[in-house]
Formats: sequence, structure tokens, C-alpha cells
Amino acid sequence: MKRKALKAAFPYTVPIFARFWFLGVTYGIYMNKSGFSFWYPMLMSMTIFAGSAEFLTVNLLLGAFNPLKALTMTLMLNARHLFYGISMLDKFKGTGWKKIYLIFGMCDESFSINYTADIPQDVDRGWFMFFVTLLDQLYWVSGATLGGIFGSLIHFSTEGLDFVMTAMFVVIFLEQWLKDRRHTSALLGLGLSALGLIAFGPDNFVIPAMAAILGVLTLLRAPLEKGGASA
Repeated sequence: MKRKALKAAFPYTVPIFARFWFLGVTYGIYMNKSGFSFWYPMLMSMTIFAGSAEFLTVNLLLGAFNPLKALTMTLMLNARHLFYGISMLDKFKGTGWKKIYLIFGMCDESFSINYTADIPQDVDRGWFMFFVTLLDQLYWVSGATLGGIFGSLIHFSTEGLDFVMTAMFVVIFLEQWLKDRRHTSALLGLGLSALGLIAFGPDNFVIPAMAAILGVLTLLRAPLEKGGASA
């Protein structure tokens, strides 16, 4: 059962392998160039496993100790996982102890695969999602570790390396836009984010915008799901 689930999950994660190794190695090099040993990116990729938050952690570690700022910034960067969690409530039912790891290891890519994958009927759904999540994390951890180890051997300017996360989010948005027949949710997100940016400014709009998106999508969940089913 486990082997069959692993065999079914692996092909879905191959594109993630290429992406995560590039981003992970970039993150490891960035950490190395910032003065940290390789075990920093290795341990953080194992325990945090949130690429944007890990890039942010570099600046937090280099600055003054401020746990409240760290909590607020991490919440702002990863508030989108609230939506992921709500979307996966039904899919995680009946997965037993694996649910704990599925919640911990749910990132943009594992969410995208586990939410949309057409799992064969003879494959256990819980083990399939478990191996998708595990493989994605292994790709990230290995890439970050290698980047941290070999970063000292690479001599070039690392200015702009942290921009890869912005580029990744743009790609994820475009992928979801192309997969979705109706773009109501995406347009609502863009519109509410723009309103939040105008109302609160670039430094404070993320949390209000996320709260507004969560509230509006919760209110419109039934008609959106009905429309998606009819489409």
C-alpha cells in the first residue's frame, strides 16, 4: 500500500524537485553569504519549512531580538495557509496520525498537488498525500543544505537572491489562474488586496487584506462552489 502510494505520488513531485532545488540552493547560498553555517538552513528547512519565512529569518537573525516582530511578519507572509487549511478540511479527514504531518508540511506546492491530483482508486489517499508532502520537504531540505555547504565555494554577488520568492508567488498565481475555469476568487483577491494597499499602505496592508479575503470568500463559499460544480 505504501509503495503503491509512493509510486503514484512521485511523478507529481518531479516538477517541484526542480523548483525546490533551485530555490533551496539559492536560500542555502544566501544564508552562507549572510554569515551562517550550513546547519542553519538545514535545520530551518526541516523545522520551519516555509520558504518565504525562511528568507525573512535571515534578516531577523541579523537584526535585534524582537519576537513580536518575528511573529507578526511570519503571520503576514504565511497567512495564505489559512485558506489552504480551510480548503483541505475534508481531504484530511480519515488520514489518522498522518494528518499531523500533512498540516505541518503543507506548503504551496504540496497543497496544489494534494488538492488537485487525480488519485487512483487503488491508492490510499492518506499515504499519497503523505508522500507528496514528504518528498517536497526532502527536496527543499536537501537543496538548502547543499546550498549552505557549497555557498562558500561560489564567488558572486548575492544581491537580489531573495527576489526569487516574489517570482515564485507570481508563478504559483499564474498556474492557479490557468487551472481554474472561473477566476472569481482570484479577482476578489486582487481587488481586495488593491483596496487594502490603498487604505493601509504598503507596510500594513497584508493582514487587513487577508482578513477581508477570508471573510468575503467564506461568505461566498457556497455560491462559488456551486458555480465551480456547474462549470
